[in-house]
Amino acid sequence: MVKGEKFMSKILGVRFREVGKIHYFNYPDEDIKRGDIVIAETIRGEELGKVMISKDALGLSEESEPVEKILRKATDVDLESVRLKEFEEKEAERVFKKKIDEHKLKMKLVDVEYIFDRRKLIFYFTSDTRIDFRNLVRDLAGIFKVRIELRQVGMRDEAKILGGMGICGQSLCCAKFLNNFHTVTVKMAKDQGVSLNPTKLSGACGRLKCCLQYEEEAYLEMLEDMPKLDETVCTPEGIGTVIGYNPIQSTVKVKLKKYEDDINFKIFKVSEIKQFILSTEES
Repeated sequence: MVKGEKFMSKILGVRFREVGKIHYFNYPDEDIKRGDIVIAETIRGEELGKVMISKDALGLSEESEPVEKILRKATDVDLESVRLKEFEEKEAERVFKKKIDEHKLKMKLVDVEYIFDRRKLIFYFTSDTRIDFRNLVRDLAGIFKVRIELRQVGMRDEAKILGGMGICGQSLCCAKFLNNFHTVTVKMAKDQGVSLNPTKLSGACGRLKCCLQYEEEAYLEMLEDMPKLDETVCTPEGIGTVIGYNPIQSTVKVKLKKYEDDINFKIFKVSEIKQFILSTEES
C-alpha cells in the first residue's frame, strides 16, 4: 500500500481486564461484533479479551491505524485454557507469598496474572519502600520456567484490583466502571462545600475520593453566578457580607448588619439578591 493511501478497515476496542483500559485493534472481517470474546496480538503476547466497541474506520491513513490486530474469535479450547490459567494463578500466588517470606521482603501481593499464551507471569504488589527483588525473580523464574515480571502499583490501583464497597454503600467506582484515574484535588472539595475532614474526603484507597471530580465542572458553572465569599452584597433586608453558599440550592448565607449592635445571619436565594440590586439601580 502506498504511504498515505486511504482505505477502509474495521477498528475494534477490546478490554482485557474487567475494568481496564480499552485498546484498539485492526480486524478486516465483519463477523466479530461487540460482546464477542477474542484473541488479540499485543505487545505482551497473545491475550484474551472482550470486544467493547465496534466501529468502521473510514478514510484513515496507514500511519494512524493500530499496529496490533485481532487474531480470531476465542474457541471453547481457549475458554477452557482461561479456566486452567485461573487455577495456575492461585498456585502462583501461594508460591509468591512463601518466597517473599523466605527473602524477608516487605511486599504485599495484590494480584497475579498469567498472560494468555503462558509466556509471562506478572505479580502486582504494593510496598512502602523500594524493593530489591532480583533474587526473588530468579527463584520464581526457576520454579515457573517463564518470564517473570514484578510490577509495583499504587494505592488507587490496589483498590481498583481488589474492589470493595465505598461509604456510599455502592461498589468502588474504580473497580466498577472507571477506565482511567483522574486528578482529584482539595480545591474540588472546597468548591463543592464538602467538609475538609480527611476521613470524609478519603476513599477506600486512602486518597481523595474519585467522585469529587465527577461534578466539579457543574459546580464551577453554578459558582460563576454566585457572589464570592466575603463579598459585600445588597439584600432585600439590607447590606451584608457573604459567609457561605449552597450552589445546589442556589442560596447564599449573608451576615447582615441592620444596626450597629444587631448582627443577623440569613439565607437568601441568589435570584433575590440580583433582583434587589436591579430594582435599586432602576430607582
